[in-house]
This record gives sequence, C-alpha cells and structure tokens, in this order.
Amino acid sequence: MPRIEISLSKIQHNARILCELYGQQDISLMGVSKAVLGEPLIAEAMIRGGVKYIADSRLENIQRMKIARVSATFVLLRTALSQAESVVEDVDISLNTETETIKELNYYAKKHNKIHQIILMVEMGDLREGILPRDVFSFIKKVLCLPHIKIMGLGCNLACYGGIKPDNQKMRQLSSLTEAMEKEFQINLPIISGGNSANYEWYKSAPEVGRINNLRIGESILLGRETAHSKTIPTLNTNTFKLIAEVIESKSKPSLPYGEIGRNAFGNVPVFINRGIHTRAIVALGKQDTLISGLSCDLEILGSSSDHVVLDSKNFCLKVGMGVNFNLDYGSLLAAMTSPFIKKQFI
Repeated sequence: MPRIEISLSKIQHNARILCELYGQQDISLMGVSKAVLGEPLIAEAMIRGGVKYIADSRLENIQRMKIARVSATFVLLRTALSQAESVVEDVDISLNTETETIKELNYYAKKHNKIHQIILMVEMGDLREGILPRDVFSFIKKVLCLPHIKIMGLGCNLACYGGIKPDNQKMRQLSSLTEAMEKEFQINLPIISGGNSANYEWYKSAPEVGRINNLRIGESILLGRETAHSKTIPTLNTNTFKLIAEVIESKSKPSLPYGEIGRNAFGNVPVFINRGIHTRAIVALGKQDTLISGLSCDLEILGSSSDHVVLDSKNFCLKVGMGVNFNLDYGSLLAAMTSPFIKKQFI
C-alpha cells in the first residue's frame, strides 16, 4: 500500500517562520488545511507554529477537526446555501459573496441565538468568487440590516482560477475600498485578507502593506513554496511530505508497444520514444491515488494508468518489494491526502 510520510515538525517550522515573517507587518495567517483533508495533527502543527486561524473549504474537514478537539478559530472558505445551518453551528467565520446565502446564515444564527461572522470576498480580477467592487456598497448596506450577521472584513482571491498575481495595485485597491466602506457606514473591519501563498513576492517588495492584515496560507506552510512562480521560500522545508510506492515488477522490456495502437484506458492515443530494450519498474500507484503529473523522483516517469506508474530504472537496481520515493506538488498532495488507498504516516 502506498504511504505518505508526514513531518509534523517541519510543518510547524514552516508555520513559525511564516508567522514571524508576515508578523513583522502585523499580518496574521490562516493556515489552510484543505489540501490535507483537514488532518487534525497537521492543523495542530500549524497552530503550534503560531497560526491562529484554521481555514478550509470543506465543512466536513472543519467538523473533523472540531471532533478531534483542535482549538482554533475556524474559517470556512467556501459557503454553500444548503449547509447554512451547519455553518452557523460549526464555523466561526465564513467567506461569502451572495446575499441569499447570508440571509440564510442570519436565519439560522437567530434560530441558534448566535451572531455569525462573515468576510465579504471582493472580485479583484481573478474571476473566481467575489463581489464586484462597484457593488460592495449596496451589498454591505443590505447585510447591515441582518441583526445576526457581523461583517468582520473584506478579502480577495488571486492567483487561482485566472492566475492573476497579487500586486501593489490590487492590494491598494482593496485597502482603499476598506477605508471607504468603514467611513461610509461607520463600521470597523478588523480582518482584511489580501490573498494566499501567492502574496509572498508582493509582501517582500511592497513599500507598505496598507490595510492588508491577513493572508490564507496553505502551500507555503505545507510545501515551503510561494505559488505565483512556484519558488522555494528561503529557510522553509520543501520535503515535509514524501510519497513512497512499492515496486511490483522490475523487468527489461521493449520501449515501444507492439500491435495496432488505439486509445488507452483514458481515451488518449499514447506516443512513445524508442529506447530499445530497457530496464523498467512498475510501482503500485496510479491515477486513482494521486495526480501523477505532480510527482517527481530520481527516476523518469514513463507513464501511468489507474493503478500503475511505469518508471525507467536503467540506472537503478530496483527489486520487487523495494520502495520508490516521490516528491509531490500541491495538486498531487491534495489528491494523495484525499485517497483512501494511501496510508498516512506521521514522523
């Protein structure tokens, strides 16, 4: 069975370094746990590193962490109308963009005698979720009429769906909008969440951070990288996760399939390079387990199917039963941590 070895101490180290770095400008961090299926031990490692908020897009992950008695302020990154009552019961702060959803949250907050806190997400060009800037005034005006809802701040999402980078212009725009709304409605917006792991280069180069005082950080804590250019952040661990798969076949075979070529199991017509007879290994890992394109190792990955990864092992003496180590990017980590077929082992 494939397994992921997870270093909690390295995750804690990354969280601590990032909290100290961004804390120099009074920017707090939300540790994003969605890529690790809301694993309580990983959330606790983030908290030991200084993270005060744990954020996740899946309500079920937050519920899992609460059952495990993880102590943090929980933030829901994706709010669905159909889950409104559970959101009120289990989440401290939710991110929102639709008045219908917020009205439903208000209804259940009244039912449970609570005040539910929300952050309003503003569309800044990436075209994922967000209220258009021209509509924020009328939106806030409507929300302020809901007695069981408290607006905690504004946020934006960048470098995700559209790949738009967070820069000084975007952050100044969000800061200016914050100040305009506070002045117009005589309210205080204590959390201005300016983005995610892609904000590192903006932060390092910005002459000032303005009103931005929060970031939602997942990949930088988990894999030690910023996401705008996938660069390693100095002093952070990039080997916090290691995927290990067992060799189940090791043989010398032709490099070109023989016979009439049609489509493979995934509907594609494969193309192969003629390497002659070569030594190759198959490991017990496949597309049902993780995103193979996001894996890397010392051996060349020749291809994969649902259950197998084929490796060129000409320079390695691999025997059946041996393990092959793989590094993961964010996509392969997310898929592997979600897979029930991969064992999670903490070290």
